[in-house]
Amino acid sequence: MKAYLKSLLFLGLFLPLMACTHLPDNYTKTNDTLRLKPDYSGVTLPCNIAPMNFDIENEADQYITQIRSTHGKPIILTGKGVRINMKKWKKLLEANKGERLIVEVYAKKNGSWVRFPLIKNVIAPEPVDNYVVYRYIAPLYTLYEGMSINQRNLENFDVSVLYDNRNLSTDEKSQCVNCHSFQNYNKNGSMQLHLRGENGCTLFVRNGKYTKINLKNPAFVGNAVYPSWHPTENVVAYSVNVIGQNFYTKKLDKVEVLDEKSDLVLYDVDKNRITPIEISGNWLETFPYWSPDGKYLYYASAYFNPTSANVEVETIEKYATIRYNLVRKAFNTTTHTFGQTDTVVSASSIGKSATFPRVSPDGRYLLYTMADYGNFHIWHRSSDLYLMDLKTRVKRNVEEINSPEVESYHSWSSNGKWVIFSSRREDAGYTRLYLTYFDGNGHFSKPFILPQKDPSFYERSFKSFNVPEFIVKPAPISKRGILKALKDSTRNANL
Repeated sequence: MKAYLKSLLFLGLFLPLMACTHLPDNYTKTNDTLRLKPDYSGVTLPCNIAPMNFDIENEADQYITQIRSTHGKPIILTGKGVRINMKKWKKLLEANKGERLIVEVYAKKNGSWVRFPLIKNVIAPEPVDNYVVYRYIAPLYTLYEGMSINQRNLENFDVSVLYDNRNLSTDEKSQCVNCHSFQNYNKNGSMQLHLRGENGCTLFVRNGKYTKINLKNPAFVGNAVYPSWHPTENVVAYSVNVIGQNFYTKKLDKVEVLDEKSDLVLYDVDKNRITPIEISGNWLETFPYWSPDGKYLYYASAYFNPTSANVEVETIEKYATIRYNLVRKAFNTTTHTFGQTDTVVSASSIGKSATFPRVSPDGRYLLYTMADYGNFHIWHRSSDLYLMDLKTRVKRNVEEINSPEVESYHSWSSNGKWVIFSSRREDAGYTRLYLTYFDGNGHFSKPFILPQKDPSFYERSFKSFNVPEFIVKPAPISKRGILKALKDSTRNANL
């Protein structure tokens, strides 16, 4: 008798699950908008991206979702929360490169099934780089102990904390890790990052070896800040900045990060030598970036000629008038010398300010941010992404990926088919990472937020993602390796 009852109980639990493993036989089509969170509709996705899990926001009693393409077995799921099996997802995408990915959602309400309009996405044949490294930080402006440098595997949901400020910070002594940079997408395992405060240094990693370098020198206005590692030469371009913060009391923008002074220097890793690139009293130079062929160094440059003795106060008073252009210098890879400065984007002539130049791997396109003023556009709601064709010099606002909120840090994938950028479009307060496909002819697909195993992750996370950098293999550092390296002595860079 007990066995019989157990069998009935098993069937009672199992039969409803069986009933939900196929699509409804009878349903009507509805034109009601299907609301998904995140919005993964009408997008182009990499053929190797992690499952794009989502929640259905339309209210109903039951849900069935089918994900299908031209080849292979469809994936059928039940429930309001759509959590896709990793193995099945990978198999479906691999078999359908270049094909459409169709999402069908059926909902049952008041005893009747309806099918929402189909979601039609595209599976790009080109993969995205396996990893992205980013800074994960609470937007508290002055408290940085909770900041970390994280690495996300884009083919799944694995996140590695490469280093966390709290590894060494104490109540009396604090530390700040920032400004990670890789040589040529980490293809040869070369990386650098700054550690400020306690045990401060710039840490270089090459061939598995850690080296602590002090790049600060009284010959320059400040410490080395924003880096860019040359794609083939063992040299790193830096801005040296005197940075300040100005907090607003009435504006929607919360804070202004600005430079009182800034110049450019070049550090030769092999020779441990630092030399000036551009030292000019009336110009502010920042955010250097090498072209993929290594023949040019791009950077942002603004004219600023203080007339008072208190430069700090004058900078704060005139912050909204400081506007940057994008310029470049030719670089000789044999002699490590630079040519004359050439203006690429004259943003100030149209009352705008341009910064954060990034050249596509084929050298054809320049992607940058432009806002009303300043250079730290992550805080500027007027900041949008712009694209210039370096062959024709035609430039445009990339309206298909911009939003009314902040668009800022961005990075090209190594094959030039994907761009990752940070945006505050979700809530105007926290930067999240978005991916978009580039067709190679100057146009981008609708961007989508970086997939998470649980789509509600972003609602629960009180930290921002910024400074995303694509790499093709795992970063060559570890917390253990950094902690061990910080115990070594620091070498001063020579002039």
